[in-house]
Amino acid sequence: MAFDNLLLERDGRVATLTVNRPKVLNALNAPTLDELRRAALELGHDETVGAVVLTGAGEKSFIAGADINELAVQTPTSGREHALRGQHIFDLIENLGKPVIAAINGYALGGGCELAMACTLRIAADTAKIGQPEINLGILPGYAGTQRLARLVGKGKAMELILTGTQISAAEAERIGLVNRVVPAAQLMTEVRTLAAALAAQAPIAVRYIINAINKGLEMPFAEACVFEATLFGLVASTEDMREGTRAFLEKRKAEFKGK
Repeated sequence: MAFDNLLLERDGRVATLTVNRPKVLNALNAPTLDELRRAALELGHDETVGAVVLTGAGEKSFIAGADINELAVQTPTSGREHALRGQHIFDLIENLGKPVIAAINGYALGGGCELAMACTLRIAADTAKIGQPEINLGILPGYAGTQRLARLVGKGKAMELILTGTQISAAEAERIGLVNRVVPAAQLMTEVRTLAAALAAQAPIAVRYIINAINKGLEMPFAEACVFEATLFGLVASTEDMREGTRAFLEKRKAEFKGK
């Protein structure tokens, strides 16, 4: 795949996708969003990729938000379509079927915070700043930020962060459950790639079903979600990977999963 605003690297079963617009702090404009859509579709269907790392170029910013020049000219109709398109692209990332780890190397604001929340896991550098400052522009998050943030940190804290537009530290983000882990900035990519490699070595079908069970189950009543989980458990029980995993455990050896 050829991109103007993204860099794509592969190391074994781990793909690293970098938003490469450091001069504008990796702001998400329409062409970049379209490239993210294409990359998500390609990586989601690529069986040689077991995990994806998503980050921003440079040392200052993961993604500092959306392109303000584009936002400033939105009409009611185009604004709604703009938000729906961004939501669709972030949904693709959330439901990629394999782990996507946000390596938050700096500012993750507005659309950047929303993109990080769409990822499976979030690892932040200790220098990172995170927030939804759209209120300062007289708007609200449009890429599902109001919904994902409330689900991650709870209604009250989401209300506070979005209504005040406050930028919080990585340590505070970890405390409230917005990020999974905080590491020294110099170690961020090493830590994230090590985690990604470990996740990529797991049974691919089981990984996909786990992500699906959690993402979809949270939107269902509890009893219905439990039935959904049981159905997925039954499906995974038919796989060669399940037989290999249980056999390897009993034989005290490392399993070799094939995604079948």
